[in-house]
Amino acid sequence: MATMDRQATTLALAHALSAAERGLAVIPLSRSKLPALRSPHHDDPSPSPCRGECGHFGHGVYDASTDPHRVRELFAAAPWATGYGIACGLHPHHLIGVDLDTKSGTDSSTALRELALRHLFTIPETVVVLTPSGGRHLWLTGPPDVVVPNSASRLAPGIDIRGAGGYLVGPGSRTDHGVYGTAPGTAHLPPAPCPPELLRLLLPPPRSTPPRPAGGGGGHGHGLIHFVLTAHEGQRNTRLFWAACRAYENGLGPDLTDALVDAAVRTGLTEREARSTVASAARMSARRG
Repeated sequence: MATMDRQATTLALAHALSAAERGLAVIPLSRSKLPALRSPHHDDPSPSPCRGECGHFGHGVYDASTDPHRVRELFAAAPWATGYGIACGLHPHHLIGVDLDTKSGTDSSTALRELALRHLFTIPETVVVLTPSGGRHLWLTGPPDVVVPNSASRLAPGIDIRGAGGYLVGPGSRTDHGVYGTAPGTAHLPPAPCPPELLRLLLPPPRSTPPRPAGGGGGHGHGLIHFVLTAHEGQRNTRLFWAACRAYENGLGPDLTDALVDAAVRTGLTEREARSTVASAARMSARRG
């Protein structure tokens, strides 16, 4: 077992150094996926907030570095480490991790696709890390002047976000549950920029929301129907889904359903396809309500 752990530590260090060469700041992790180095202040009765100003290791993501000499020092101080973490939100990549979990029977991949349809964005080709439990981590980059917070299932059940102050388990790490690895064909991709529409969803919600339009449809309902009617081939289902989401958000869904379906049929969708799309939008809006 000791020999296997030494091999795992050697491999983890090699992967961590490779990540550091790509500009990704890293820290050593234990088999539990937690930072391998304990806080130097753990015995202090009333520890003061410290992010490494004391000069010692053991401050989690605040130890993270791209300097190969410092990375080697971190792993030398934690010879039991079998993995490494990649700090999010740091220069130059300002990494954002989209963690698609599979626990508790959630279908996080479908939830992300529905979000993309609803808010008219696509997930670009990027690094995808496969977790031992069957989940996926998508690597995206954010603007340097935007701080994306960590969140758990705020976007949708099973979708966690790793932002500033968080970290992702790096590919090649060995944990109690298995080994993390990159999905085929994504290992050498650079992290792709986060779509602006998704980035807006990742930021803290505003303190107040604009008042909803009064029920009954009015000009807003006509605008949604026109939006569907003017769809070109290849965007008909996307436009219908988006319009239906907006309708249900504003309390117009039941009143506009038939009109939206009729508009979609006139663009070339079948009635069955259109009603299925509207029903999906209704379910999505109910979950976020």
